[in-house]
Amino acid sequence: MSTRSQPRFVERVDQDGEPTNDDRVAQLYRHSDGYPESVLRNLAQLKELLDATRAERGPGYAAASFVFLNKLSTINLYLDGDPDRTTDAAQPADLLDPSNMEHLDQPLFLLGHGIENPADGIHGDEEYLDVVELPTRDPFDESAEWTVKVSSHSAFLRWDGPTDEAFERASWQFNGPLEHTLEGIVAEPA
Repeated sequence: MSTRSQPRFVERVDQDGEPTNDDRVAQLYRHSDGYPESVLRNLAQLKELLDATRAERGPGYAAASFVFLNKLSTINLYLDGDPDRTTDAAQPADLLDPSNMEHLDQPLFLLGHGIENPADGIHGDEEYLDVVELPTRDPFDESAEWTVKVSSHSAFLRWDGPTDEAFERASWQFNGPLEHTLEGIVAEPA
């Protein structure tokens, strides 16, 4: 069974932490492994990588990198060892050859994540909402902490309307710095 979630990356225009219409928002749909422990581990890995490479460039880039790292980390699921269907690390474009995907019932490598328009509403089958607040800063400044909010299980409104109200009215099991979220929700590192 899939655990669906809506991770939302936000950069607040006003540094008081209150939402405004001018906030920069990138929102995703994650079809599986959206339970807090998985999402938080992925966020910690992403934050570590972006800090080390100084590649944090706001919500859109962070969301795209989140999806990329999730897909990259599951690539072994699509390689079955058949010598006629091999993917060489020196030739990653092999992954884009449809003949290398013929053995799959569904190309999950191409599914599993979506870019959401926050104005379109929640699908209705998500179990968790996540908000990652990125600090407003120059990309070449020293890294700064991300604040994360993790909803309680299915503790938000579900309807086919603007998503903002679901995020505003959600019940949050945690709201704080990413490193503290990991300590509070994830018992042991993966």
